[in-house]
Amino acid sequence: MYKLFLALLVSSGILLADMENGLALTVNDEPITIYDINKTMVENKLGKNEAVGLLIDKALYEQAVRDNNISADIFEINDYIEKLANANGMDLYSFKSVVKQKYGNYELFENEAKDAVIRQKLIQKIVKGQLAIASQEDMELYYEKNKEKYSTSKFYDVNQYTSKNKASLMGAINNPMVIADDVVRTPLKLSSDSLQPQMQFMLNETKTNSFTPIFTANKQFIALFIVKKEGTSTLGFETVKAKIFNDIMSTREKKYLKDYFEKQKLIADIKIIK
Repeated sequence: MYKLFLALLVSSGILLADMENGLALTVNDEPITIYDINKTMVENKLGKNEAVGLLIDKALYEQAVRDNNISADIFEINDYIEKLANANGMDLYSFKSVVKQKYGNYELFENEAKDAVIRQKLIQKIVKGQLAIASQEDMELYYEKNKEKYSTSKFYDVNQYTSKNKASLMGAINNPMVIADDVVRTPLKLSSDSLQPQMQFMLNETKTNSFTPIFTANKQFIALFIVKKEGTSTLGFETVKAKIFNDIMSTREKKYLKDYFEKQKLIADIKIIK
């Protein structure tokens, strides 16, 4: 019914109505403008129909969060991040260090963590015990079917770039063919068995023919260029058990929320502004 409803809007020409500004529709009296739709289409590379659907989803989600007085404070966010660190075999300090290098702006990651905490709290409110908790059997079965998700390369051929001058190292990263005198390049072959969890995490996250984020060691700035990854090593079940649990529950949560809001769309007060 909902898809037919949207299709009728588009085919009738009411959706955008040749307006450059102003309201397109309201969702429970919350406005969605023509600008919102156009912006969503561009940012997400969507058609009009899909963009409207996404904005309706977003409006209903935000309304549910407000109606249930849900928020996330800094302590809850840090607790969530600490659990992520543990699931990846790292202490909180090391995990934050890797994330800061990957994201550049750590606030972006904190905002994602905040959104995740709010989503989990909303689920706790609306699920009320209806979401099955992953059992040992569930996790073992999921692990067997998705071993590729919990695998790493056995060896990494890398070029290590080191310097005491971060600007010089940045210059070498931007133009590897021109290396300053205070930057040293050393070819290395790294074995996953000898790597600390944070280093393994960073190498796995970096694509071949790319540089890792800059990190510090022995009072020097370092970046690794991944030349080649060799072999495959599957991490043991117990090593990734916490991550498996998180993956299963995240999948179940997203499915439950999707089904929940599909039902909410059918009863929402959606009005078209002509």
